[in-house]
Amino acid sequence: MHERMTLAQIGAGYREAAVPLRRRLRQLRQELKTAEDPEEIFRLKRRIAELTPMLTECNALARLCEHYYERGYYRDERYTL
Repeated sequence: MHERMTLAQIGAGYREAAVPLRRRLRQLRQELKTAEDPEEIFRLKRRIAELTPMLTECNALARLCEHYYERGYYRDERYTL
């Protein structure tokens, strides 16, 4: 039988998922600072552009799950019906 997860646990999972994304973005930005090849610069910028929304979404969902039941917590319109 599977145990149900609480929203706090789900939020913590999103926080954990954000860690490697944040680390990778930091690494890519460092590489971009020293890159000289135009193709490499393009590749790095493209990867940063792909990962940034993922990190933003992880952070937003973690915040939503962690604070969902708090009175007066503003919920982003993207996550309401």
